[in-house]
Amino acid sequence: MIEPAPNSEPKPEFEAAANPIQLAPDDLEALRRAVAALEHPSLAARLTNMVGKPIELIGYALPETATNAISAATTKALEMALKTALMTMRRDPRAGSQLLHRALVTASGAAGGAFGLATLPIELPVSTIIMLRSIADIARSEGEDLSNPEAALACVQVFALGGRTGSDDAAESGYFAVRGLLAKSVTEAARYVAQRGVVAEGAPVMVRFLTEIASRFGVVVTQKTAAQTFPVIGALGGAAVNYAFLEHFQDVARGHFTVRRLERIYGRDIIRKEYTRLAENR
Repeated sequence: MIEPAPNSEPKPEFEAAANPIQLAPDDLEALRRAVAALEHPSLAARLTNMVGKPIELIGYALPETATNAISAATTKALEMALKTALMTMRRDPRAGSQLLHRALVTASGAAGGAFGLATLPIELPVSTIIMLRSIADIARSEGEDLSNPEAALACVQVFALGGRTGSDDAAESGYFAVRGLLAKSVTEAARYVAQRGVVAEGAPVMVRFLTEIASRFGVVVTQKTAAQTFPVIGALGGAAVNYAFLEHFQDVARGHFTVRRLERIYGRDIIRKEYTRLAENR
């Protein structure tokens, strides 16, 4: 009979699972809130409650001229937001006032509601830049260094992450799915900015980044515009629509930068696994 060698001890069958890394209670709760914000975009539901009709159906009924105007305004707004992200924010380490952001966005929404589609080319860029400043403050609060081009671009990325609808396929539109689709363009754009130090007009890598963001941001811009042009909305309702617009992207930003903060602490694989578990159990 062969006896075990002296001092030999049986090894656990799954050594990696013997000491799993667990999130601190506060971090787990923060991740749970992030899942709620990122997996269940609420803008369409909020706007539908305002106008009393499914906002997505109203958006589909907009004339082609309105669709073209929304597309042009969306592109212009994101171009201005990108320049702000890479130039203004990194030179201004001070946090802004969330109340001020809400007041300014509400005021611009009142103008949009009063004068309709004609003001969109002016109102949307203004609203988008104000929202970007709010997103940047949230990013800073979660430990982001906005002098890093990748972190600054992550602020712009929020506009795509918040551009999903309730009718999207969950497997293709979930937070990590969208983030994965944008990962290459974000990385390439950040590398380009880090190497050049400036953003050249029409640089292919930056055009590709903005195009991918715009294709998703345009979805919620259409919803917002449809709500503001609805006959019963008017100036007061237009202000409320913009307020909901801002709150929507603030919620998405908090979720996004919470996930990024936890990834820096625990590692991407662990956070993605826990995120998926929480999302599946909702």
